[in-house]
Amino acid sequence: MTDVAWRADPLAWGHGPRVFEVFLEPTCPYSVKVFNKLDALLEQAGADRITIKIRLQSQPWHMYSGVLVRCILAASTLAGGKETAKKVMAAIAAHREEFEFAHHAGGPNMDVTPNQLIERLENYSGVELKSAFSIPDLDREIKWHCKYARQNGIHVSPTFMIDGLVQADMGSGDEVGAWVKKLAAI
Repeated sequence: MTDVAWRADPLAWGHGPRVFEVFLEPTCPYSVKVFNKLDALLEQAGADRITIKIRLQSQPWHMYSGVLVRCILAASTLAGGKETAKKVMAAIAAHREEFEFAHHAGGPNMDVTPNQLIERLENYSGVELKSAFSIPDLDREIKWHCKYARQNGIHVSPTFMIDGLVQADMGSGDEVGAWVKKLAAI
């Protein structure tokens, strides 16, 4: 691929003044729980009152994390932008174990190549990713997510921030209503 202009669509939904950032690793079971609650959160809290921003928190113990994060960000450069990226994240979430190693170090994915993983994700999501995946400088977007997490002291997924402050008392097991109350209380 030669020099092609591209833009990664920010993974943000809603347009309210309260900013709810979630740092998610796409194959982490706890991050998947959070991801699956975000639409309900936006609906209950109100798109005019909050903005939800997904920050991708690649973690090396989830062995294909880097490849999958790149796939999600690549999808955000395609038609549909953040909605296309969300579709790819949803496909990973729905088939999480097919993108992960058993106990982080074994199982059937030991013999899967990155190309096979991308093809699997294309099949599940319906999004053609290979061309966007190979954008030469897409890593600048990946690095931004990584640097942003590091500057905020984020180490694990999921991690929550409200208006730039880490919320250590929030977790993936919380009901959506608890998140709405927390967002209203701050």
